[in-house]
Amino acid sequence: MTEVTTVKQRFGIIGTSPLLDRALEVALRVAPTDLTVLVTGESGVGKEFFPQVIHAYSSRKHNKYIAVNCAAIPEGTIDSELFGHEKGAFTGAVEARKGYFEEADGGTIFLDEVAELPHSTQARLLRVLQTGEFIRVGSSKVQKTNVRVVAATNVNLPEAISAGRFREDLYYRLATVPIMVPALRERPEDIPLLFRKFAADVAVQYRMPAVTLDDAARDMLKSYYWRGNIRQLKNVAEQISAIEQVRVITPEILAKYLPPQEGTSTMAAAGAPRMEGDTMSTERELLYKVLFDMRADINDLKRMMAELLRNGSAPAAEPTRDIRGLLPTSTQGRYVPAVQTPGAYGQPAGPNFGEPAGSAFGPITPGGETPAPVYAESEEVTDEPPHEKTKADMQREQIIRALKRNNGRRREAAAELFMSERTLYRKIKELGIEDV
Repeated sequence: MTEVTTVKQRFGIIGTSPLLDRALEVALRVAPTDLTVLVTGESGVGKEFFPQVIHAYSSRKHNKYIAVNCAAIPEGTIDSELFGHEKGAFTGAVEARKGYFEEADGGTIFLDEVAELPHSTQARLLRVLQTGEFIRVGSSKVQKTNVRVVAATNVNLPEAISAGRFREDLYYRLATVPIMVPALRERPEDIPLLFRKFAADVAVQYRMPAVTLDDAARDMLKSYYWRGNIRQLKNVAEQISAIEQVRVITPEILAKYLPPQEGTSTMAAAGAPRMEGDTMSTERELLYKVLFDMRADINDLKRMMAELLRNGSAPAAEPTRDIRGLLPTSTQGRYVPAVQTPGAYGQPAGPNFGEPAGSAFGPITPGGETPAPVYAESEEVTDEPPHEKTKADMQREQIIRALKRNNGRRREAAAELFMSERTLYRKIKELGIEDV
């Protein structure tokens, strides 16, 4: 029995994928050292198992192991949580308190969602990694700690560095040994095994027969995209086990529990080729949504113009009223109509808009007829160059739309934009978005 197989049995890790085995081999090789490890991968792939493996096979295994979710700690208290504080350091600090780095001295600390750390805390963490020194909040005394740091994130850190959200020097300190955990779609051979495990767990817990998959349903599971990875697969297995009365699951039954992704139907998404190395960030998701909305707006404009052209023989008043809202304003903030009508927009009815009588199109002929209308050149309407939207403008517009659609509820808006609520708060602050 290989060492990787022993680790899988000990920690309940299921799978035979070469990518998974490679990640576990790296964890086992680096475990006896004190090198800092950065575990990366999408949300729901099981990154939390790797720090446990590293700690259990290290020389620190008899000391403390502390896991910290950096995204769950408010920005105002995270320094106190990690490095401790002195009595009276801030309101409510009625006594001195040790931080996680002080408590884990001699052991291992796991920093999950490390990309969510604020910049001030990133600087403190960098000092701990470089020198092993830290200072409690409200203190001037430098303290030492001997801690093995393992960090994890589902954020593309090089992109976060380019955007100014993460320190480059801290990235290289954390990523001394990088471990990439594969997404579920990259290990399709493991999907039926995981489904069977989750279904068996539900059957044992609630004393019911376990559900099984027929061949077609098994192929459908293996070809599905699984944006939520193992967490989503477990959710589907538990739903089917609890709701369905039949115990042999067919593709028709399975399709009810697989939501369409990226605007495609369930069957189409399940049959689509899997994307290799999907590293789409939150910002890229936002840009895609903006582009789709812009395409829909352009299609609406095309339909409106086509209807106006088809109805060219209709009275001129109706099309003119429809077009008005589509034309840009002049530099004076005033609309310049392409077709002038007598006495329109507060102008006196005279040949030159200054005479008390006559028509805006010229003098009225003795027969009472008015000459044909004079159409303005396009330069009079589009006297301002089009404003090209920046990336920040598109992000701001998309966030405002999502907030308005959800009546200002930020949690629902964050879910719609495929980002965490804390990331949405930071985006709102960065982009200067007022309360919607």
